[in-house]
Amino acid sequence: MGRMNLLSNCINKTTGAVEGFCLVKTVQVRNNVKGADYLDFVLADRGGEINAKLWDYQAAVHGAFASGDIIKVRGTINLWKDVEQLKIDRIRHKRADDDIDMSEIVASSPVNGEEMFDRIYEFAGTFGDADLTRLTQYLLRGRKEKIAAYPAALRLHHAERNGLMFHTGTMLEVAKKIVEVYKPLYPELSSDLVYCGVILHDIAKTEELEVSDLGIATAYSTRGQLMGHINMGVSMVEQAAAELQLSEELTTLVSHILLSHHGVPDFGSPKYPMFPEAEIVSSIDMLDARMFEMYDALGSVKVGEFTERQWAMDNRQLYRHGHGVIKED
Repeated sequence: MGRMNLLSNCINKTTGAVEGFCLVKTVQVRNNVKGADYLDFVLADRGGEINAKLWDYQAAVHGAFASGDIIKVRGTINLWKDVEQLKIDRIRHKRADDDIDMSEIVASSPVNGEEMFDRIYEFAGTFGDADLTRLTQYLLRGRKEKIAAYPAALRLHHAERNGLMFHTGTMLEVAKKIVEVYKPLYPELSSDLVYCGVILHDIAKTEELEVSDLGIATAYSTRGQLMGHINMGVSMVEQAAAELQLSEELTTLVSHILLSHHGVPDFGSPKYPMFPEAEIVSSIDMLDARMFEMYDALGSVKVGEFTERQWAMDNRQLYRHGHGVIKED
């Protein structure tokens, strides 16, 4: 995750002991060299994830654990081959009377998903093109619960609760600024087509991803794995357009924006953007994804330091310069 260490707010800086709530991402029963069972966890909270071990595991004493469980642990962070590892001393499941701020457990975007959805839905109602309004709101309307809560990815950019709305909302604000600059220069530019493309470009993430009740993507769906959100999104647009009896030309334009929004074939787009509105949507999508990934990675290093190589960004190391940070007197 790159922000901070797991349970960092609960660490005793002197002893390294930790106590707090976290999410079980994965858990497996293993055997040590003496044949005794132990549990091998990957635990996570909004600050990151860590490998953890519960040695001398006894199912009758400790109970059973599964991916997606919220648990409370007490233990000590040690180094194993230069990597932090949590040795668990005590462990239990979350209780009904535990007062937990889930935003501390599950990585969450800084926006309220339902409120952002409502703003975007209302904004679509202001389009000058009535058909684009109908199409956009039609596709949003039946998917509010998923769209408002879903992450934008299984991993990498905006892979957090409400991440889809955070990504879409930020892109929309950037799109408005770009239209403000270019519309006077190129009057033929269709602002409504840009906005529609931004709002709908990841609409099929709601079908591509399997997401837990906590708002975390756990896997790709079978259709998501076989087709991908780009192809699924185009299919959604074409089906909705047929039901709304929209023109073939308008349907094709919106479909192309979705088809080309990853920009190049290497990133999954079967077509390059072939008209200005598609280019704008693709460019904003790339920009917003990279801003998220950069600042997520930079959050784990100090000013004046470089991150580790980021494979999702051409294996670059990123530099945290600190320029522009407001310094207190």
